[in-house]
Amino acid sequence: MTAQDKSRNPQKPYDKLTIGVCPDQWGVWFPEDEKQIPWQNALEEMAEAGFSVMETGPWGYFPQDAKELQRVMDANGFRVVAGTGWGVLHKAEAWAETERTFRAIAETHAAVGAEYMVHLPPLYRDDKTWEFTDDRKLTGEAWKLYVDNANRLGQLLKDDYGLTMVLHPHGDSHIETPEEITRIFQATDPEYVSFCLDTGHIVYGGGDPLFMAQEYPERIGYVHIKAFDPEITRIAHEEDWPFGKAVAEGASVRPPAGEPDMNRLVDVLAGLDKELYVICEQDLYPCDPSVPLPNAIATREFLAECGLGLK
Repeated sequence: MTAQDKSRNPQKPYDKLTIGVCPDQWGVWFPEDEKQIPWQNALEEMAEAGFSVMETGPWGYFPQDAKELQRVMDANGFRVVAGTGWGVLHKAEAWAETERTFRAIAETHAAVGAEYMVHLPPLYRDDKTWEFTDDRKLTGEAWKLYVDNANRLGQLLKDDYGLTMVLHPHGDSHIETPEEITRIFQATDPEYVSFCLDTGHIVYGGGDPLFMAQEYPERIGYVHIKAFDPEITRIAHEEDWPFGKAVAEGASVRPPAGEPDMNRLVDVLAGLDKELYVICEQDLYPCDPSVPLPNAIATREFLAECGLGLK
């Protein structure tokens, strides 16, 4: 007997929203890390939690071979809709490596039927040491290169693999604040560069994801749905914490805690009246392996009460 597909609510106006999951919801930030749950365990638990739509997360966490990836996803009742990649766009010497990486990810993901590629921006502070590794702001030639290479990468992914690239905002990155995101929208080519509305990172960056979705509906192509605690976020910025420290202090929370208001958010997304994958996330790295499964079940069921997917 096939398990019921809970990814989509057939009732209008929510019937164009599809909920999915990615490894971040299981505390996974890296391809390999001793503090992370093995991918086999995570995949089984994701299915147990009622998910059936997958964004694969860090390249190398799940199998990189297309046939093997398809096999393990089929075995657990998942369809893959997106891959994820990190790549430097604002440094000329980094382009060759960025292109190589994204071509590898795209080849595998196009072969398993994915539609999107999430571009995660490199952080200006190291994920683990929290030391500064880059300038906080992009200016001059670095900014021009970022825009040119975003367009270039988006075109490459679309023309060669049929994938839509979505830029992802992130704490401690060059796409974090509302001003930086608006600047990206104004400078990049909408034909090749779409946007992942990561509701948690937008809150962390001082923005309002509901306003952003309504103000720039044509640029929103994909969604990461998650919540951040406003008080911890405020302290993090006042004391200039690294993003990793903010997460370790509990900034990323399970809705209905935190912001944004998920009932209002889901209504706004439904009001866009277009097909959207809405990927469930919570920054939990590192976490006890007993935490993700019950936490994810509670999250998915609450979002279903808001209209996103079925309970």
